[in-house]
Amino acid sequence: MVQFFSKRRLKIAEQIIIVIFFAVLIPMTVSGVIINNINQQSNRAQLRSAAVMIANIVSEEIDVFTHSINNELAQIAATLEYYNSPVQEQKYLDTIIQNLSFYKELAVVKESELPKYEIYSVQDDYAVFSRPLKSGKFLVAVLDIKNLQKNLFKTLTDDKRQIYVLAQKDLIASINYNQDDYNNSIKQLPQKLEKNLPVIYGDIKNQPLVYIKKTEPDVLVIVNTTEDVTKHTIDYNRDKIILSIIITMLTVFFVVGLYTYYLYINIRQLFKAIIAISKGNYERRIRLLTNIFTPFEIVFLGTEFNKMVNQIHKSYIQLKKKNKELKQVNEFRSNMIDTVSHEFRTPLTSIQGYTSRLLRQDIEIDEETRIKSLKTIKRQAERLKRMVEDLLVIPDIEGARLNFNMQNIPINAVIESSVMLVRNDSGKEIINNIKDCKIEVWADIDRLEQVFVNLIENAIKYSKEDSPIILDYEISGERLVVSVKNDYDIIPREKLKTLFDKFTRVDDSTTRTTRGTGLGLFIVKGLVEAMGGEIRLYSNEECGFCVKVFMPIAEENV
Repeated sequence: MVQFFSKRRLKIAEQIIIVIFFAVLIPMTVSGVIINNINQQSNRAQLRSAAVMIANIVSEEIDVFTHSINNELAQIAATLEYYNSPVQEQKYLDTIIQNLSFYKELAVVKESELPKYEIYSVQDDYAVFSRPLKSGKFLVAVLDIKNLQKNLFKTLTDDKRQIYVLAQKDLIASINYNQDDYNNSIKQLPQKLEKNLPVIYGDIKNQPLVYIKKTEPDVLVIVNTTEDVTKHTIDYNRDKIILSIIITMLTVFFVVGLYTYYLYINIRQLFKAIIAISKGNYERRIRLLTNIFTPFEIVFLGTEFNKMVNQIHKSYIQLKKKNKELKQVNEFRSNMIDTVSHEFRTPLTSIQGYTSRLLRQDIEIDEETRIKSLKTIKRQAERLKRMVEDLLVIPDIEGARLNFNMQNIPINAVIESSVMLVRNDSGKEIINNIKDCKIEVWADIDRLEQVFVNLIENAIKYSKEDSPIILDYEISGERLVVSVKNDYDIIPREKLKTLFDKFTRVDDSTTRTTRGTGLGLFIVKGLVEAMGGEIRLYSNEECGFCVKVFMPIAEENV
């Protein structure tokens, strides 16, 4: 048993059962045995006392009855002294018999006639009393024992004990008579009887027998405690005690079982939540069954655990967000290195090549070739400058650290300047429908030029051959909408939503046909929104690919 418990940790329910067994079941069983034993001793003493009391009551009733009969016979004898003839005496005695029904016969007889009254025996339910008269004769009274019995047991009619009254070994009165019990009671009488004292005797301690041997008159009173009385007094009380203990135990088991059930369910909830947390499920919460059986500590633990899980979940979300941002930073770094190394290589190669050509001493370079080479070097340097500016403006956009010189700017001047700054090597037609627009917008002129230079260059790079780039405008409320359109294949909506992300291009790395960093639309969106504007992308059969820039109109134009 010890080895079993040492190898295996018990569950709470098992521990509670063991505690109940040792702390409740065994003590209550022992207490029940002790209480039952004490109760049995008490009831046994009560039975003995009751039997003695009943024997005394019957003895006193016999004394009262004997004294009453003797007094009555003395009065009758005294009255008879006044009668001179036997006829008058008999007439007086007949009157008494008529008034007192327990007298069977009253007569005045000579001493020689006394033996004839011996025919009345106890077996015939009659008793004979005699008293001498002054005339030398005797007054004889024959009494009905049934009336005697009624007077003796009038206060004991509800008692279940057996009571026997004997005169000279003849039974003269009884209650609850049973032949076998009577014979057994007589058989157990001791050889020598105590006089005029109640004595307890018998072989069965829970069924005490009591006798009183009276001398005046010479009668024997026996009280027998029957088995029914014992059962009612001892067994019935014992059964009540056992039933009370059983009900108490069942109540304890029920209450403890109910308490254990709810406690076990709530603890299982704790276990499940802890296991879920250990497996990375930070959204799991403890749902307790709260009622009168739920301890404060469990409710407190569940509440604090849920608070802890909420904090962990928030921290986990933040960590995921930071990891995602870190991943994006890593991707940004990789893409930036790849892009810079790729995009910077071409202009640097051109600059290096044309510079080396101009520095050669072994060949003669004409003026036209020299001018052309210098223009190429300048154009590639400007291209490098714009790429560097794009890279430098990204941290300012992400950190919201852009500085603007906001003023009223005529939109036509900005567009014309942007068109002039655009690198259009392919010679695609740019249709500017904004040159006659006199509306001014509220913006930073340098940043707005940077926006439209990027948009126009982007449209040139991604437009189909022999298709023009169209610049147009419209007014929408208090904002001027400038659109840059180019003919291109319809871009799916899902792809269109990602074009504002860094290093995102329409043609991916495996099908790339144009040069660029993939930062143009990201920078444009950041600059436009920082100046209080809005930018939207459209791609459909009507316009191909269209970028609309919404800028606030200057107050003077509203």
